[in-house]
Amino acid sequence: MEISQLAVPAVYALILFLGCPSQLLLMRLDPAPLSKNEIIAANTLLVLILITYTQSVFVDPGTIPKDWNVGGAMKAEGKEGMGNEAEDMVGKSRKWCFRCEAAKPPRAHHCKECKRCIPKMDHHCPWTNNCVSHTTFPHFIRFLFYSTAGLALLESFILTRVAYLWSNLDMPSSMGPTPFQLAHLFTIFIVNSLTLFILGVLFLRNIWCLAVNTTTIEGWEIERHRTLLRRARQYGGYLPSPDGTQQIRIRKQEFPYDIGIWANIVQGMNSANPISWFNPFGATPSLTSGLAFETNGFEDPGTVWPPPDPDRAYRRNAKAVNAGAFQFAEAPEMSAEETVRAFKARQAEDALRRRGYGERMQQRVVEDEAEYGNSRDDDDGGYTYGDDASDDAEGEEEESEKKRGEKGREGEAAWRNAEGERLKDFGVDEDVEFYDEQDDDIPLSQLIARRQGASTSGYSRP
Repeated sequence: MEISQLAVPAVYALILFLGCPSQLLLMRLDPAPLSKNEIIAANTLLVLILITYTQSVFVDPGTIPKDWNVGGAMKAEGKEGMGNEAEDMVGKSRKWCFRCEAAKPPRAHHCKECKRCIPKMDHHCPWTNNCVSHTTFPHFIRFLFYSTAGLALLESFILTRVAYLWSNLDMPSSMGPTPFQLAHLFTIFIVNSLTLFILGVLFLRNIWCLAVNTTTIEGWEIERHRTLLRRARQYGGYLPSPDGTQQIRIRKQEFPYDIGIWANIVQGMNSANPISWFNPFGATPSLTSGLAFETNGFEDPGTVWPPPDPDRAYRRNAKAVNAGAFQFAEAPEMSAEETVRAFKARQAEDALRRRGYGERMQQRVVEDEAEYGNSRDDDDGGYTYGDDASDDAEGEEEESEKKRGEKGREGEAAWRNAEGERLKDFGVDEDVEFYDEQDDDIPLSQLIARRQGASTSGYSRP
């Protein structure tokens, strides 16, 4: 049995530990037993926590239909017949999942735990052993709300008893609680306080995400985009692909799915009725409503999210014309030493291409220093080499990569945000999500089928 399979039973045990024995203890401690209303409130919240947690665990996070398309999703949502304008206001996707062999809808990601693409995936929660997605998010945030409320209520009960004990320290021990009761009180106080803090922070973060219509993964993508903008600013708005064959323009893009606080909440909670937001038996959002999303129209129609990323660019195999298996067999003028040096140079170039962006730029700066010296004259366009160029090129990226400790080891898929998170920390399959499959290696029949599916799904290549 894997450790992850023990997470759900452990959470149920924690809920029952804080919900049941604590009430029995508080009934026996001064200044007074729990009142009838306090018992009703505590047990009502306990039941609500159990219901919403069970739904967070067992509700299906959704599966992308193989034949999904934007038009079908709009029809299911009652937007059919609204013309091209409505389609322009629907988010488009350029992503293809080579594990599922299908185009992915906007905001969908491939979960490495669920082994499939999840609509509007927020993250894979280890404590529910389920994905927080378009269909499970309302249940998840209700669980966080009722858990925070229940833990806060229990904290107030505990603090009342602790304050009374503190104010009566001079009281004879025979008139106070037993050592077991003191140990029990101290244990639930520590466990409840830590759990309240963690869930409270998580609840506030999810409320913010709900208000701005941003998932945890999209927050990571927004920060990644800002990092690329800082890099591109030093290179005229363009960044090279890892193999150096493409120059990709990086321009600022606004996040497209923030359509206003009220509309964001209605979309996330699947209802415009505030009362239903708190209903533990609230309806689960339909799968079709998670295949197409309204956009704010700040960008031109057809603009996709996430923005272009040079490290996600397609790696195309450059095939030399009439190149034999042994490249230097037809160069008899090269000595054995020259052949070895050329081979080592190619090895060094290959190793450089596999490094992270910052390390590649640093190596190029070092090479320029060796060739041109520490700087160029103003007539050369004002370009500066050496330490100044290195600092300008990497900036905050250099500092953050030093803290994260994985610079240049696992490529740009290992990039971490300011909180030290990378895509795999959210349950995303990085091999699928970050790197695209090479078109050169795809059989022609599969490529034709992919393009046909793309034309109906709204999928587009960058």
